[in-house]
Amino acid sequence: MMRRTSLFLFGVAAGALVAVAAVQPRVLAPFFLGTAAEAASSDTYKQLNLFGDVFERVRTDYVEKPDDAKLIESAINGMLQSLDPHSSYMDAKNHRDMQVQTRGEFGGLGIEVIMEDGLVKVVTPMEDTPASKAGILSGDLIAKLDNDQVQGLTLNEAVDKMRGPVNTPITLTILRKGVEKPIEIKLVRDTIKIQTVRSRVESDDIAYIRLNSFTNEQTYEGLKKAIDELTAKIGPDKIKGYILDLRNNPGGLLDQAVAVSDAFLERGEIVSTRGRNAEETQRFNARGGDLTKGRPVIVMVNGGSASASEIVAGALQDHKRATVLGSRSFGKASVQTIIPLGQNGALRLTTARYYTPSGRSIQAKGIEPDIVLVQDLPDEMKQKLGAAADTTRGEASLKGHLKNGDDEATGSPSYVPPDPKDDTQLKLAVELMKGTVKNAAFPASPNKASQAN
Repeated sequence: MMRRTSLFLFGVAAGALVAVAAVQPRVLAPFFLGTAAEAASSDTYKQLNLFGDVFERVRTDYVEKPDDAKLIESAINGMLQSLDPHSSYMDAKNHRDMQVQTRGEFGGLGIEVIMEDGLVKVVTPMEDTPASKAGILSGDLIAKLDNDQVQGLTLNEAVDKMRGPVNTPITLTILRKGVEKPIEIKLVRDTIKIQTVRSRVESDDIAYIRLNSFTNEQTYEGLKKAIDELTAKIGPDKIKGYILDLRNNPGGLLDQAVAVSDAFLERGEIVSTRGRNAEETQRFNARGGDLTKGRPVIVMVNGGSASASEIVAGALQDHKRATVLGSRSFGKASVQTIIPLGQNGALRLTTARYYTPSGRSIQAKGIEPDIVLVQDLPDEMKQKLGAAADTTRGEASLKGHLKNGDDEATGSPSYVPPDPKDDTQLKLAVELMKGTVKNAAFPASPNKASQAN
């Protein structure tokens, strides 16, 4: 039976997942299927009885009284984690958080933060938000939220306290380097839009666009806006080409990955997804209208580029619309379905694999760039990391990953220098666009029989 679905993707640490808003109708098995089916069902119910026996024994005999809900949730997670690294259970809160991130906007202050020495540290205030307007600076440490000490909270707990309904107030107590006394700043929460797209002009005539993730519904619109703004700044006849930076982009919404790919393509398949049953196969095709007017494109990837990022890189590479530059991508080519469970959260379940337009699966293999250039770690970082500096992780290194033949690959480093002047991958991309460096793989051309590394 065909499944009635509404598809969307949400980025996770290592990739993207497909969510289904509808529930698959149940089909009752005919009574004449025979004794084999009955025996299998009988064995299943015996195992379920075993689970019930163990659960009851833990409830009654464990040294301390356990939380029944936590026991059941742990059992569910254990079952899902035994399948593959990307199937899991989301409780109601995590499911709500996922929906907020998918919408791409929430009530909050507009600051990117990390946890440092038990305090929340501001990485950067987002432009034109309550935080930036109030004068909060990068490097500020948040010691109190209203009258509550931050010390002792997790980062997620602190973030939850800073988010809230639009137009509600909150007071932050800030510790700032060079200022002796704590600073109290009162802010009013506003609608914050997650910035997944950043852009700038490189070397006067090259359009550089970085996609941080595909985790909200505005990614394509952000890309389109960036293309329009860069075209206006540089001039439509002066743009040498586009650099699309997907490094360390963990993935996101499927429809956004398809739309971003479509922005550079006139025709052809972008990606296909294939589940257990042949009738569940879906193909997504370009609708025409290259927003970049056929200008050369370089897509940059590394070991942190996963799932939806790999869909874009794979589609543009297969159609020879772009030259892929960097190091081997993560290699996550599985699709997860988000199945809502009412007030109890949602189930994230792997239900399909995806394939690039040429029919290749990059599961546990990744995208091999047309031009391979690994970004070296600085010496001080190598010393700090020690043996771990030489470790590269990809989907193939994850325990329980979906297998994909005998030629799996382990990914590549994911380091990107914070200062563009140290970024050798970006430098090479600019030099290729400028023509100061030549490579047979650039510019990409549908008429080329092969591409060089």
